[in-house]
Amino acid sequence: MNSDTPAALAPLFWLLAVLLLGLIVLTVALFRRRKPIAALWRAHQETREAEGDRRGGQSPRDGAAAKSDREKSPGMLDLDALEVSDIMIHRTTMRALNAGDPPEEIVKAVLESPYTRMPLWAGSVDNIVGVVHAKDLLRALAEPGVEPKNLDITRVAQKPWFVPDTTTLKEQLAAFLRRKEHFATVVDEYGEVQGLVTLQDILKEIVGDISDEKDVDMQGVRQEADGSLVVDGGVTIRDLNRAFDWNLPDEEATTIAGLVIHESKSIPEERQAFTFYGKRFIVMKRVKNRITKLRVRPVEPEAPRT
Repeated sequence: MNSDTPAALAPLFWLLAVLLLGLIVLTVALFRRRKPIAALWRAHQETREAEGDRRGGQSPRDGAAAKSDREKSPGMLDLDALEVSDIMIHRTTMRALNAGDPPEEIVKAVLESPYTRMPLWAGSVDNIVGVVHAKDLLRALAEPGVEPKNLDITRVAQKPWFVPDTTTLKEQLAAFLRRKEHFATVVDEYGEVQGLVTLQDILKEIVGDISDEKDVDMQGVRQEADGSLVVDGGVTIRDLNRAFDWNLPDEEATTIAGLVIHESKSIPEERQAFTFYGKRFIVMKRVKNRITKLRVRPVEPEAPRT
């Protein structure tokens, strides 16, 4: 290689340097513009989707609404169609505290309950005077000089909140969030207590059952070894349908006992049995005019005749 070679290659080196510098500048610019480019890409995709909707006879507005509906949980679409009476815990199965009981018994009942909030009644269940929160109870017991035997439970209880049984779940959900509360007592048009509804009950309708390792079995239902279920009469049809994937109608009756009375057109005697909707219902216990316990088993399919 002669002495003129470096001089001859100098223009090539400068050209390579300029190209490399330009590549670096272009790379930096692209990184700085990555968000606008992503936005342009999303806009391009939305334009393509809108064009596809128009070709399919659907307006962009309708397409956006359909996409919004698809993204919603299926339960959200039912909140306007359901009332709190459809999902509430019926008064015959709700756990409540009697303000007239000795304070130590009330404390024991709250601490042994799987629920953090319990209604407090005085005189009769229709006279709900408060709601006891386990956290408030423990805080009161931690005060100096306070023991279970001298606790004034009415001072611990929060003010009850009454809601009409015709309130839609959408309205009740909004009210729960607005008031930052989780618990309400459901009353009918005459002010009589029908049951209670919680924020969790509504959330179940939206996202399905919310459970963890501390949840108890379904209250009022016991599975027998023969595959049948022993069910308290006050258990709601909706809860049974949800828990066991049944399809019993709940338009004419709320509870399983109410369904049997409606379908039989009578108040059955103990040991009477009825078959409808693919189930066999046997009355196990009746108190006055109330069916308090039933056995439910699936109807065995008939063997094909030969």
